[in-house]
Amino acid sequence: MQLISQSFQDGQAIPGEFAFAVPDRAAHVALSSNRNPHLAWRDVPPGTQSFVIVCHDPDVPSKGDDVNQEGREVSASLPRIDFFHWLLLDVPPTVTEIAAGAHSNGVTPRGKPGPVAPGEGQHGINDYTAWFAGDEQMKGDYYGYDGPCPPWNDALVHHYIFTVYALAVPALGVNGPLDGANVRAALATAPVLAKASLTGLYSLNPAVPVA
Repeated sequence: MQLISQSFQDGQAIPGEFAFAVPDRAAHVALSSNRNPHLAWRDVPPGTQSFVIVCHDPDVPSKGDDVNQEGREVSASLPRIDFFHWLLLDVPPTVTEIAAGAHSNGVTPRGKPGPVAPGEGQHGINDYTAWFAGDEQMKGDYYGYDGPCPPWNDALVHHYIFTVYALAVPALGVNGPLDGANVRAALATAPVLAKASLTGLYSLNPAVPVA
């Protein structure tokens, strides 16, 4: 199976229109158009009954002490953890392409509604839900896609890994809330016939441009 995108090339920069935020000289960052990128997959194995799409960033700082702090830098040596940006479950086997902007087109304070996704399938809750939990203006359940917004003072370029899974069952049974940890746990025991990935790069640190 192969996953491709018209929005960015594998191993290359993700354009700002598909990010949650873009660089801003005055305030470091500004909200962006936050559109989901185009995705398409082919060479689907026989017996596929549904797809699951996951986008995660494995480069998120494990400690937030220096994150977005003036005069500080998030060290490249700091241990990193996963941050889930998109969880799309139970996509019918007849769907093998998602148009750019079809699932997200703009930043929605307090999160987009869910779990019902545009068209068919279910959206999970991405990790902006926890990130904004203490923000009275932004807190809520963030369903669906919300794009890159790495720390503006991070010494690392962040990697955004989009993965499509072909399943031999019509629905992924998830125990508990539809969050990244529970979806990943369900995939670990699900009948996955094949998977394919695509990685985009992004940075908000002007001192650490994406090559």
